[in-house]
Amino acid sequence: MKYLSPKADLTFKKVFGEHPDLVISFLNALLPFESLEEEITQVEYLNPEMVPQNPLRKDSIVDVRCKDQSGRQFIVEMQMMWTSAYKQRVLFNASKAYVSQLEKGKDYELLQPVYSLNLVNDTFSESKGYYHDFKIVEEAETKEVIEGLRFVFIELPKFTPDNYKGKKMQVLWLRYLTEINEKTREVPEELMENPEINKAVTQLEESAFSEAQLLGYDRFWDMVSTAKMQISSSRREAREKGLAEGRAEGRAEGRAEGRAEGRAEGRAEGRAEGEKKKAVEVAQRMKQKGYPVSEIAECSGLSEEEISRL
Repeated sequence: MKYLSPKADLTFKKVFGEHPDLVISFLNALLPFESLEEEITQVEYLNPEMVPQNPLRKDSIVDVRCKDQSGRQFIVEMQMMWTSAYKQRVLFNASKAYVSQLEKGKDYELLQPVYSLNLVNDTFSESKGYYHDFKIVEEAETKEVIEGLRFVFIELPKFTPDNYKGKKMQVLWLRYLTEINEKTREVPEELMENPEINKAVTQLEESAFSEAQLLGYDRFWDMVSTAKMQISSSRREAREKGLAEGRAEGRAEGRAEGRAEGRAEGRAEGRAEGEKKKAVEVAQRMKQKGYPVSEIAECSGLSEEEISRL
C-alpha cells in the first residue's frame, strides 16, 4: 500500500476538513483542555475563507475552521515553513474570527472563545519542547487570564513519542503527522489499532486520489522544496552579514559589551533584512509562475496585500 503525507495541503484538508469525527478527536487530543466537560462532542464546519464585511479590509483563508456544541470556534493550520510574520498572521485570523461573532447591537457576553491550533513543520524557538501554549495573562501579580483567544503552536520536528507518555491520543496523532509519508509501506500497528487514526490513515492511501490531485500534490512539494532552499539561503546570508557587521561594530567600540551588543544587533538586523528580501524574491518567482496568492503567502510568509503589490 502506498500513502501520501498528511502534512500536504490536499491531504490535511481532506482528513480534518471533511471528517467531523477526526477533527474532534484531533482537537481534543492537542488542545489544552483541563477537564472532560471542556472537550468537543460535535462540530459544524465553517467557511475557511473569512471575508470581511468591509470590502476594503483584508480577506484571509485558513486550512480548517469549525465551531463546537457551545459555539467555540477552532482554526487549524498546517504551516510548512516558519517565517517572522506567521505569528501576526495567526493573531489576525483568530481575532477576525472572534470579532465576527457579534452583529451590531449584540451583547459582548455572547462572544465565545476562539482556539488557534498551528502545526508547524519547522522549528522556531530556543525551547527544547515542541508544544507552546499562548494566552492573554496578567504577568506581574495575579496571573489572571483574559479569556477569548488561545494559541497553540506545535513544532513537529521536535516531537518524539516519549515526550508526553501520559497523553496517548496526542502522541498517536503527532506520530500520524510525522511518521507517515510517501516512503511508508506498512503503518505501525499501534496507530492502526486506534479507530480514529486507522480511519485517518485510510484517507491517505494513494489509490483514493485522482490523477489530477496527485499532480497537485507533487506540485505542492516542489513549491515547498524551492521555497525552503531560498529561505535557507537567505538565513545563511543574513547570519554571515550579521556576524560581519557585529564584529566591525564591536571592534570600533573596543569594549566587550560593545562587541556583544554589536554582534547581537547585527545578527538580528541582518537576519530580518535578509529574510524579508528572500521572502519577496520567493513570492515574485511564484507569482510569475502563476501560483495562487494563498499558496504564495503560506510559503513566503508575506501577507496577501504585500504580494498583490509585487
